[in-house]
Amino acid sequence: MPRFSVIVPCFKVQGFLRECLDSVLLQSFNDLELIAVDDCSPDGCGAILDEYAERDPRVKVLHLPENVGLGRARNAGLPHATGDYLFFLDSDDTLTPGALRAVADRLAEAEDPDVLVFDYARTYWWGGTRRNVLAQVLAEAGADTFTVTDRPEILDLLMVVWNKVYRRDFVEEHGFEFPPGYYEDTPWTFPVMLSARRIAALDRICLNYRQRRQGNILSTTSRKHFDIHDQYERVFAFVAEHQELAGWRPYLHRKMGEHCLDILAKPDRLPPADKAEFFRRTAEMFRRHRPEGALVDGEVALLEGGYPAYRLKRQAARAGHEAGQRTAQLRRAAALRARSGWTGLHARRPLDPHLVVYSASSHRGVLGDPAAVYRKACEIAPQLRGVWVVRDEEAAAQLPPDVEHVLMGSRRYLEVTARAKFFVNDVNWPGSLAKRPGSVHIHTHQGTPLKYMGADLLDKPGARLGFDVPQMLRRADRWDHSLVANRHSELVWERAYPCHFTSVRTGSPRNDVLVGAADGDGAVFRARHGIPEDHRVVLYAPTRRDYRRGGHVDRIDLARFAADLGKGCTLVVRLHPTLATGPARGMGLTELARRGIVVDATDEPHVEEVMLASDVLVTDYSALMFDYANLDRPIVVHADDWAAYTASRGAYLDITAEAPGHVSRSYRELAWLFASGSWQDEEAARLRADFRERFCEFDDGRAAERVVRTLLLGESMPEGAAVRIPGQNAGSDLLAST
Repeated sequence: MPRFSVIVPCFKVQGFLRECLDSVLLQSFNDLELIAVDDCSPDGCGAILDEYAERDPRVKVLHLPENVGLGRARNAGLPHATGDYLFFLDSDDTLTPGALRAVADRLAEAEDPDVLVFDYARTYWWGGTRRNVLAQVLAEAGADTFTVTDRPEILDLLMVVWNKVYRRDFVEEHGFEFPPGYYEDTPWTFPVMLSARRIAALDRICLNYRQRRQGNILSTTSRKHFDIHDQYERVFAFVAEHQELAGWRPYLHRKMGEHCLDILAKPDRLPPADKAEFFRRTAEMFRRHRPEGALVDGEVALLEGGYPAYRLKRQAARAGHEAGQRTAQLRRAAALRARSGWTGLHARRPLDPHLVVYSASSHRGVLGDPAAVYRKACEIAPQLRGVWVVRDEEAAAQLPPDVEHVLMGSRRYLEVTARAKFFVNDVNWPGSLAKRPGSVHIHTHQGTPLKYMGADLLDKPGARLGFDVPQMLRRADRWDHSLVANRHSELVWERAYPCHFTSVRTGSPRNDVLVGAADGDGAVFRARHGIPEDHRVVLYAPTRRDYRRGGHVDRIDLARFAADLGKGCTLVVRLHPTLATGPARGMGLTELARRGIVVDATDEPHVEEVMLASDVLVTDYSALMFDYANLDRPIVVHADDWAAYTASRGAYLDITAEAPGHVSRSYRELAWLFASGSWQDEEAARLRADFRERFCEFDDGRAAERVVRTLLLGESMPEGAAVRIPGQNAGSDLLAST
């Protein structure tokens, strides 16, 4: 008996069918049967299904003699299912890699619930991906099972059949089946969810919900959308037969009204001539099923009046929306004029020689190199007033209580930026910030560059998608000083940003804490995440890919890697900051972190703490490796897609030839490096030493002090104890001084 019976009804999807079937049959978890139902499809679906069945014994094919529709095609597959759990997959959608393994593990953890609800992402025909906007509902559900009474918000999720798996015995016991017609998921999903005594949630994207350019069947204009009334009649009939569910009638009554009004409001659903009839039928059904004492307000209150009144309110709402947009435009224009006047007033006042304005990571907080400079200035130059620019109130709330700050675009922001003598940032300031004569802009960058930056992106159209390179350079024209940690960076920045700045060999201020780090410096991070003191911590820090829209590509099966590392090891994962709020974490990282298989350090604000807590770094092409080299700890470069990466983004050196440690070009090689212990052998140490000598050239632990004394105070560095300043290696790169 297989664990899963995946039922796939097929009709006129020959262009998508192979991708769907492959996404199931190539899963790492293969204890399954695939029941494909050819719903008398007039295209090549039947032949494709027979082809798959011939070469894979897990595939069973049913050819229906006539077209019966999506719901009844699913019903046709049910008697042939022998698996523990039923998975209804639409034939133009796909499972994500590792989805069935994640579902199987969650089912085992929850001890075989009646229903498991998982997450999905919408994948658009033009290449975009958007995660389910209510994913937080699954995250908040936790590890315990529940009922809809315990967590009614679970019903706010999209009420479809394909974002869940169902225990087959539970389905057979209650006799659930799909009715004919459109919206067949409605009279399945509500009864199933209301009847389930044990529901579990999985906060992982397991399915890609394809958004076709021509839309799905529900996007076609037809009277078939009137089927929604019959489907809700079935739901109400089910509740009437089960008195214990009577308390759900007010919720279902309101849900029905909202659903029908949503269909009515969409321009591509109902023929215009039929909209009045659809409204009348909905209103009659709404009145007939209204529970005693039910509250009718908000949008559904429109069903209390007639169709002419509904149309008038819709037109008024549209007119109000358009008027609101015009008012907002006028307010923005007025605010811009006011800001210009306010800025001009302060721009006539002299610069404050003691005022330093800081920002980091697009105004996210006290972070990176600017933070290191700020802290050192507070220590050795208290006469300097440091003010941080943050993007919003949420970012401001995360600041230490003694940090002075202004909100981006506020009046106080305009005041301090008009009067400040010094500006310290690791990304460009907004174009609206005018550089006053006498002001000093210090650009710290965000590490040593490996991939192409600035003007070099002009030859990489895919990598610069969404970037205005000329505008970027105009903003960089404000730089006075560009901080560098090595001569490689010096050459890169002068080539990538052909502007009028001076390169300053200060080192990277944020790396001061890494130079000469002692054992135990990462203890706070380890304790915060419950990592045993005697564990070896492997930090995995992948970067984004420019050859994939959205930037995320799964290069490693994290669960497998964590298991292969063995006992006594903890895998810590830190995604690239640009992937932190996208679907990347929903592809498995969040769920693995919840189960304690890995530690998700993506949201840790101070990456230096994460590095200090680790014993070895595994990365692909992240600039983090250049910082990490200061720790003199092993680094492994996983370069299984180096050719694709360099073709799409470009690189200033071949990191596979001049690596800071061993290079793996497949997962098998990566696993072998750790299993054999080669990741920390003599060759790894030699490669690391050469890399440090070249790329940590000016990192001596005093970079922040050097910036404060020489650039902010105009002093010379005092003589002090000897510090480590490695000499330059004679290694070559793709740049030459001009």
